[in-house]
Amino acid sequence: MEQERSRVIQEFVPGKQVTLAHVIANPDQMLYTKLGIAEAGAIGILTLTPTETAIIAADIATKAANVELGFLDRFTGSLIVVGDVSAVEMAVEAVNRVLHEKLRFTPALVTKS
Repeated sequence: MEQERSRVIQEFVPGKQVTLAHVIANPDQMLYTKLGIAEAGAIGILTLTPTETAIIAADIATKAANVELGFLDRFTGSLIVVGDVSAVEMAVEAVNRVLHEKLRFTPALVTKS
């Protein structure tokens, strides 16, 4: 009998862009538990290409506002920041703005839930 194999397909967007910039205000405690991160007032989620930009974005976010890094993955371009709602909003907006103005990235619309 032949075993079924699963495949992971990873898609990269060419160019320099913020592909997602979202703030979750007052998330359910279960979300923190599932993510394995410390509970705070809000979670900011960013995805970036090229993926290594997550390192630069983390630096921008932590300098722009009183947030902590929840997760950073330079291989997928994912960044999660946590803090109070206003700080997370400031951090996400700063990443979007600085990458656009200084590095000519295409920014994302900052969304909130």
